[in-house]
Amino acid sequence: MNDVKVKREELLTKVRANRDAHRSLFLLAQEGYRKLVIEELDKMLADARAGLPIKRSVSLTEPSDHTKDYDRVVAMLEMSVDETITLEAHDFDQYVMDNWDWSRFALSTNTAYAAHAPSPPSA
Repeated sequence: MNDVKVKREELLTKVRANRDAHRSLFLLAQEGYRKLVIEELDKMLADARAGLPIKRSVSLTEPSDHTKDYDRVVAMLEMSVDETITLEAHDFDQYVMDNWDWSRFALSTNTAYAAHAPSPPSA
């Protein structure tokens, strides 16, 4: 099968859900990333104060945010006058299955940083 017709509203709901999941993971990854960067900078500062060799760069890859990719698809679907949308296999893979060209890298990077995010205060 090379293409499929889908209901615009169902597709819109799916893309929004995928976007929200991606954005939530990214924001959590941002917190973990900031925590690790601060830890690395604190160590660099402590080494400098102790007269040890100074590491002069932070070697952490930033979390990946592809929210704009989702936002573009959402905007296109919101503005479409068609109630039925034809998707080619590649588009279906991205929009419905949430398998973009950047997915594997973004998911692994963001998941790793999210694991380091500070825990929310308990009630």
